Amino acid sequence: MAYTQNFKDLNKDSLPQVGGKNASLGELINAGIRVPPGFAVTTESYLEYISTTGIKEEILQIVSGLKHGDMDSLNATSEKIQQLIREADLPANIRTTIDDAYGELCTMCALQDLPVAVRSSATAEDLPTASFAGQQDTFLWIQGTDRVVERVQHCWASLWTARAIDYRIKNDFPHEKVLISVGVQKMVNARAAGVMFTLNPTDGDLSKVVIEGSWGLGETVVSGSVNPDKFVVDKIVMETTEKTISDKHITCVYDPEKGETIDADVDEDMRCMCCLEEKEVAGLVKMAKHIEAHYGRPMDIEWSIDKDLGFPDNLFIVQARPETVWSQKRKESVLGKKTGYQLLMDQAMKRIKIPK
Repeated sequence: MAYTQNFKDLNKDSLPQVGGKNASLGELINAGIRVPPGFAVTTESYLEYISTTGIKEEILQIVSGLKHGDMDSLNATSEKIQQLIREADLPANIRTTIDDAYGELCTMCALQDLPVAVRSSATAEDLPTASFAGQQDTFLWIQGTDRVVERVQHCWASLWTARAIDYRIKNDFPHEKVLISVGVQKMVNARAAGVMFTLNPTDGDLSKVVIEGSWGLGETVVSGSVNPDKFVVDKIVMETTEKTISDKHITCVYDPEKGETIDADVDEDMRCMCCLEEKEVAGLVKMAKHIEAHYGRPMDIEWSIDKDLGFPDNLFIVQARPETVWSQKRKESVLGKKTGYQLLMDQAMKRIKIPK
């Protein structure tokens, strides 16, 4: 098996090799969705790394006997394991393969030391029936092959955070069965970013797409550190039925002097300005409906608007996973015991005008 794989060569069946997040990105690309290019460092790389460095058995021995909720022991164990993974020497063959894959991505994008997002992608995340998402690390605006490799090891280490270890113990997931891949993806130079759901997350209404967004990178929206702009859009008639423009006081941006992303103050005249144009809202909803139709289920999606490109080429999807809250509830209607199809038809029929 390869140590790295291009996103475009992946699909939903690639999950054992590249984890849920990376498999989904490949599936989206092959479904015709605009996704920033990149590659996955496979679970095979992680397995060979912990095996050839001799730390695999040590890790399993360290975690044996841990109990759910014993945070003192979990934190101490986590720190010990993560230090082992971050500091062990990466085998030369894996290092060379990652270097080559990053170099090819830089060449394809015509930019030396291309800024990339380095994201963890575990084999037990982004599943329709699990809530593992967000337990491992993501690093934004990483440049240069040395830093990419360093962050790959940090992502591997994040499989063993106290939270992730405790969650696996609580849910009877064997530690040795959960593997980790890492995605290396071209950064979108985001003017705005956020999330969207192909149902209304407040009431489960399947006839709506809900978009939340703010200025800059999407971390402020995902983390909840800013009140985002909100758009509720009817799927059938593509009309915005609810629009809330918030006071967006901070933005996540790249600071070239510090060489990292930071939270910065938003200019006063932009704080209460809408972060999306109407055509961008419509374009995102169109992509959301495409993704939902492809997967055949409600989806939780992350999007980004590239400030360097014109519409519609500036619209990118950077992640999509099955929605796991309303989708796990009983299969009954959200209003009047009607099915999702009936709700959609009700919305459509309201717009039909009978000529006099």
